Amino acid sequence: MVQPSSFDVTTGVDLQEVDNAVNQAQKEIAQRYDFKGSKSSIEFNRGESILVLLADDDYKMRALLDVLQTKLIRRNVPVKNLDIGEPKAIGGDMVRRDIKLKMALDGDTAKQVAAAIKDAKLKKVQAAIQGDQVRITSPSKDDLQGAMALLKAKDFGVELKFGNYR
Repeated sequence: MVQPSSFDVTTGVDLQEVDNAVNQAQKEIAQRYDFKGSKSSIEFNRGESILVLLADDDYKMRALLDVLQTKLIRRNVPVKNLDIGEPKAIGGDMVRRDIKLKMALDGDTAKQVAAAIKDAKLKKVQAAIQGDQVRITSPSKDDLQGAMALLKAKDFGVELKFGNYR
């Protein structure tokens, strides 16, 4: 009997790279002319995987978000994995925006990935949801490569990572 090959589909971001990007963005904000005398800041709560942006007004909030996204892109952090919240007015004419980092596939996205594999009707390729990841199995490694290409071509709202290929 042939041992079936498999790989796992997950998502996530490198928290160290996010931390580095936040530090770079804070340095740039400290030096920019349009932020002189501003109380704008970026805070990274590593334990909860949340970025908190504080700015004086909507204009500075947009500039702050733009600087942060630029630094994240340069450090190869997938911007698709950011769940950007709406700006909220807080006391003292300040604006706050929370950005959650998607560290795992949620149930709906996992179901979409599994459904995409089943809808493609690849021979003997099966998808099974296992917690926050989807395991794709097949006796043929070529079919698994086709499944990988199929998933890369589709947009699921997050950056997919393929690992544990055996």
